[in-house]
Amino acid sequence: MWVFFGLFSALFLGFYDVARKKVLRNNPVIPVLFLASLTGALTFLPLIVLSRTGIIGEDSMVYIPSGSFHLHLLTFYKSALVGSSWFLAYNALSRLPLTIMVPIRSTGPMWTLIGAVIVFHERFTALQWTGILTVLCFFYYFSLAGKKEGIDFLRNKWIFAAIGATLLGAASALYDKYLFSHFDRFFIQAWMSVYMIPVLLPLMFFRRSPKKSSLKWTWLIPVIGLLLVISDFVYFYALSTEGSLIAVLSVLRRTSVVIAFVSGAIFFGERNLKRKGLALFGILTGVLLIVLGTLIDK
Repeated sequence: MWVFFGLFSALFLGFYDVARKKVLRNNPVIPVLFLASLTGALTFLPLIVLSRTGIIGEDSMVYIPSGSFHLHLLTFYKSALVGSSWFLAYNALSRLPLTIMVPIRSTGPMWTLIGAVIVFHERFTALQWTGILTVLCFFYYFSLAGKKEGIDFLRNKWIFAAIGATLLGAASALYDKYLFSHFDRFFIQAWMSVYMIPVLLPLMFFRRSPKKSSLKWTWLIPVIGLLLVISDFVYFYALSTEGSLIAVLSVLRRTSVVIAFVSGAIFFGERNLKRKGLALFGILTGVLLIVLGTLIDK
């Protein structure tokens, strides 16, 4: 059953990427990011209040427990980390083709593994090394495909923004490993969404005013926030299911990139799809080898 929830989470995450790209094509980044995050916060605030008043009982799936000041502080750190990743990702996505952004983001599990080796002093297995080398080789091939569209991976700052967002996302995943092993997952998700507002609010006041600074309202903006809330909620629920394997779930969730890639081809008329599709397939194959190496090692 947890496999189904993993795929369900990937489905909504793919729709989330497509909706973000659609909205960001004609809108400034920071207001969209802030309003989408505000939607997530407003989704959880009623649940927090109803949990505190006892209307939602502890046996409910949407019950959010109370936490200490220390836990709130740890969650605020999580919001700052995720908010930084989102800021870079939204900026990169607004300026890069979706079929360029997707393969970069799909390398996330590899960076998480490398971070785990650094932090926890683990060693790579032969299969993991094979996966890492596969990802790096196809990432280089992917950079050659990007040059066909005039995107130089070594000189384009938005490529570095996408990579930075991916690295911060990997760091967030490592942080999750600690948080989720000690604290309630839904507490973290709910309060992270709430604390995202004070984290992002300063950007609304100090942002520059580019040419497309006026926000063009669309209902897709709150939909972005809701899609992410649903995807994360289902993913966290799958993690809490008995017998679930986080390594497998991470790969299942990463299949969201297929939805985003196909949508980039169909709805946004993006080019050079054969090369980029082959690169994406190779990167995902490498990620799968990394996860298989992790499972076999256990």
